[in-house]
Amino acid sequence: MKKAIQYFIITVFVAITSSCGDETTVSKANRPSASTEFDIVILNGRVMDPETNFDGIRNVGILDGRIALITEEEISGKETIDATDQVVAPGFIDTHFHWQRLLGYKIGIRDGLTSNLDIELGCVGTKIDQWYADREGKSPANYGTGSSHELARAAVLDGTDPYGDIDAFRTRALAQGWALTKPTLEQGNQILQIMDKGLQQGALGISSTLGYMREGISSREVFEAQKVAARYGRAYQGHTRYTPDNDVGEANGAQELIANALALDAPVVISHFNNPGWRLVHELITRLREQGHNVWGEIYPYAAGSTTLNAVFLQPENWIDRLGHKYENTLQDVETGEFYTRETYAKAVKETPTKEILLWKMPPEDAVEWIKLKGTTMASDGMAPMNVLTSPWDTPWEEFGNMHPRGAGARAFTLRLAREHDVPLMQVLSILSYNAAKYLGDTGLKAMQERGRLQEGMVADIVVFDPMTVTDNATFLNGSIPSTGFKSVIVNGVQVVIDDKAIEVYPGQPIRYEPEDKPRFEQVSLEAWEAIYNTSIEIPGSECIPVPWEK
Repeated sequence: MKKAIQYFIITVFVAITSSCGDETTVSKANRPSASTEFDIVILNGRVMDPETNFDGIRNVGILDGRIALITEEEISGKETIDATDQVVAPGFIDTHFHWQRLLGYKIGIRDGLTSNLDIELGCVGTKIDQWYADREGKSPANYGTGSSHELARAAVLDGTDPYGDIDAFRTRALAQGWALTKPTLEQGNQILQIMDKGLQQGALGISSTLGYMREGISSREVFEAQKVAARYGRAYQGHTRYTPDNDVGEANGAQELIANALALDAPVVISHFNNPGWRLVHELITRLREQGHNVWGEIYPYAAGSTTLNAVFLQPENWIDRLGHKYENTLQDVETGEFYTRETYAKAVKETPTKEILLWKMPPEDAVEWIKLKGTTMASDGMAPMNVLTSPWDTPWEEFGNMHPRGAGARAFTLRLAREHDVPLMQVLSILSYNAAKYLGDTGLKAMQERGRLQEGMVADIVVFDPMTVTDNATFLNGSIPSTGFKSVIVNGVQVVIDDKAIEVYPGQPIRYEPEDKPRFEQVSLEAWEAIYNTSIEIPGSECIPVPWEK
């Protein structure tokens, strides 16, 4: 109770001292008057904008899907939200949300999530158009995906015809070429061409589960994959080569991606770096961003991660023999809550290789420090329960089965954690919304230049929540319970949550680059590399990107 009172005093003080300036910093050239009848008005709420640090009690008028007016004047509309004692903030953005299905979007909006992006696993590049078409008019929240490195490898090295999330599980269960095989030059070019096709179709970047492919993927291939993204000015988002590992391996994995990005002058994202060595990784990306590089990293505020049993890094020779862990206190069955032994792991990985598990890998108290990190993004890494993957809207939460709580509650947990430990609310809103919008917007993604801000003219993706009661309810024993404390969640000017109830409406829009008429793929060849980097060899007329695959 004492901490709650302190938090209230701090936030009220900030509101009073921050509300003395102008209402917004946005141009008012086309600003409607207060007498306009708006579609929705949000009255008497504490308006907070992480980009400008604006913090004050205001009324918000929404018209035609956008924030049309922020004012102290009285306004009215067709729908009215009384936001007294509520925070009015930009809708939350998750760049690492694997549950790209109807129920994933539904449980996400209950947690304030207005833009669901999967830029870590993604979709196979040849089917990006299909991925977006499948969600058009069928999502309560915005949606987007990347061009998958893993699934491009599966298509070439395993001969599969992958698509998205469910195919990753099937591929991991039935074939291992995508993870263990080093491609030939011809195969490597095929993989790169598939990834390029995805970017041509508007994918958000190259999505790479590199840590699951550590034996099969060379440093050259990673560099070439980052080149594919760099040609479009888009990010390569990587689960780094050695995640999870010790503090040396974790830092080295991040340094590999960062060094490539700097050589290519390209954006890069370090996925869920809240692992051993996180302070060094955060310092690296912070220093580089201060120098003008678009480099950023994600955290999620949980001590345990989640993956499948057959993940390469869980093999006993790595997790136990090399890193010194024990299955008995780190590897937990999601459904039963029981921890594995070396013997039960060996049996289970043969029988149910893609079964979801919890992996306890960090001290719980570190989570408070992670949400204090300036410039990070909070990305949940939320995964879909297979038993309800294609289930209808009205499927009860109880049928979901157990799962990692980050899918249902990561955003509310972040808010609750901040409240209980006096982390400034504006800092938390930045890592939940603005930071991701800023970094993606800086790559030229228009949809993100208009979101993540509570300003006039911006798209009306908005959350209205009670800062003193908003909370996660999902636990490690029951991970599918929705969050509470959200008075309203608005997506593109439409209420999708009212008083913690999800409304079956589908205003979600694609978060996507404009598709291009021609690919930007450039064939890799040893001869072209030699022509540029070996001064003793001249190959006239070579216009290829000059790099060998595997000599």
